[in-house]
Amino acid sequence: MATTAYVHVNLFNGQDDGFIPNSWLVVDNTTGRVTATGHGPTPNTDQVVDVADKFIMPGMINTHVHVDADANHTMDGPITETEVTLMALANLRQALQAGVTYVRNLGTGHDVDIKLRDAQQRYHFPAPGIVASGRLISSTGGNGDGPYHERNASYIVDSPDEMRRVVRQIIKNGADVVKVLVTGGVMSKGDDPRDVGFSAEELAVAVSEAHARRRKAVAHAQGTTGIQMALDAGFDSIEHGIYLNAEEARVMSERGVYLVPTLNAVESIVRDGRGHIPDYMVDKATTLSNAFFDNMRQAVALGVPMTTGTDAGTTFNDFGTGYWDELHLMVHKIGVSPQQTLYNATINGARLLGIDQDYGTLTVGKFADFIVLSASPLADIDAVREADKQVFQHGERKF
Repeated sequence: MATTAYVHVNLFNGQDDGFIPNSWLVVDNTTGRVTATGHGPTPNTDQVVDVADKFIMPGMINTHVHVDADANHTMDGPITETEVTLMALANLRQALQAGVTYVRNLGTGHDVDIKLRDAQQRYHFPAPGIVASGRLISSTGGNGDGPYHERNASYIVDSPDEMRRVVRQIIKNGADVVKVLVTGGVMSKGDDPRDVGFSAEELAVAVSEAHARRRKAVAHAQGTTGIQMALDAGFDSIEHGIYLNAEEARVMSERGVYLVPTLNAVESIVRDGRGHIPDYMVDKATTLSNAFFDNMRQAVALGVPMTTGTDAGTTFNDFGTGYWDELHLMVHKIGVSPQQTLYNATINGARLLGIDQDYGTLTVGKFADFIVLSASPLADIDAVREADKQVFQHGERKF
């Protein structure tokens, strides 16, 4: 096998704290997997790349995106599958260039995320790996009803039997995960983040049907009651968690249920939204902002496991700078240490996505997805913003 050694590396492997100086990393050029790591004298390989004491870390993972959404506009009314596909390809390229090598997409029109996931191996377009949900599940009048439903991006469900049928259909469509809009939201008109869209029985059916087919169940849950109902039903992750209380946080910590806080989704609306998007969106985000960040700080203190998911595609929350902003907010707004923030962006994301056997760390046997930075993000998390960072997937440089 032909191999390449990357030498003179400051290496964060995603498994051990810190960047280890004078390290090296060996990649099998055929399989794209790591075959050896170490520090000190360089092993014999077919090729040697001198990294010149730059910083290598695993490719980052965005655990909550919407590839069909344009962060620069609010999209009203139907949108064709062709438009969705073109938008998704542009967003995925931007994510990869930013250093994100895997994403979990949680709701997209026409199941385009599933189709692009399946097309990656054949067409080799620049994109992170994709875990896909296809269309999401809403109740009548819920967060996914209205324009989002009209864009073929959601199913409307109003009984346990309908829930059972729709979850089975979503999995038949090829989804990796099943997403349920348990509560209202910030960007939807006519509801509130504290509204609950489903009965306990409906939620239990969603989880049991997903788990019966080896799929994880994902809960968009923002209000306290909805979060508790999602935890009672056994959902595998809580998205947003705006009104998460201390008792719920303790339960998540004890059970290992991941929280995906999507900090920048709220921050960007409060910061930039007024005059650019409907007032009701800005009013909602502004009203809940202080409580949200307080609750996230409490979740950190109580040890709730987190990943880095941004809700990319929401207003002013793009697939590049939006991810870097999320890391910045984790460190500087809710008190996650830089080291833990890197774990959240790598191995924790891989575990949540169920891909940690192949991704999330730069250890022997895993795919060589990594980024090369000029400065350490442990010293300054904003080092990830480097415009000309090198991005590798399966040992092949993409940017």
